[in-house]
Amino acid sequence: MTTTLQTIPLKTIDGKETSLADYAGSVLLIVNTASKCGLTLQYEGLEALYRAHKEKGFVILGFPANNFLAQEPGTEQEIAEFCTLTYDVSFPMFSKISVAGDDRHPLYDALTAEQPEAMSPNGNAMRNRLASKDLPIWDAPEVLWNFEKFLVSREGKVVARFMPDTSPDDPAMVAAIESYLTQ
Repeated sequence: MTTTLQTIPLKTIDGKETSLADYAGSVLLIVNTASKCGLTLQYEGLEALYRAHKEKGFVILGFPANNFLAQEPGTEQEIAEFCTLTYDVSFPMFSKISVAGDDRHPLYDALTAEQPEAMSPNGNAMRNRLASKDLPIWDAPEVLWNFEKFLVSREGKVVARFMPDTSPDDPAMVAAIESYLTQ
C-alpha cells in the first residue's frame, strides 16, 4: 500500500489511533503548537478561525511539539487542559510529536516534502529575528518554529505553507482557506 498523507498513523491527544483519513473531504490547517512560546496567543486566533469556518468543512489540527527551546514540556493531559482552560480550544489536538530534526514524525516528513518553502507576510523577518538572538534554527524545508501552518486541500494535497509569524487572521492565509473551501 502506498503511503499518503491520509494513511500516516497518528494519535489524538487522548491516545486514540487515527489518521488524516478521518478528515477526508475537509480543508485542513495543520499547525505545530506550543504552550510556552511567544506565539502561543495564536491559539485564540486559530480557535476563532476554526469556529468561523468549520461549518464549511474546515478543520484545524493541532500537533504539540517540543522542538523549539523546549516550549512544549507538558504531557498530553497537561497540554489538553491548558488548551481547553486557557483558550477554549475545540479543534482536534493530537499527541506530542517531533516536527523537525532526525526524529521528525512521518506526517511532517510528508508535509515539508510537499511544501518545502513557507510564505510569510513579513518576508524573512522571523528567521532573521531568531538568528539575531542566536537561537538554533533549521534550514528549509524544516519547520522554522512553533505555529507554522500547512494548508491541505479537500483532496489531501498540501497547497500552502505559512511561517509561524503569520497570524490566524492574516488576509492572505484567510483568503487561501476560503478559496479552497469553495472548491
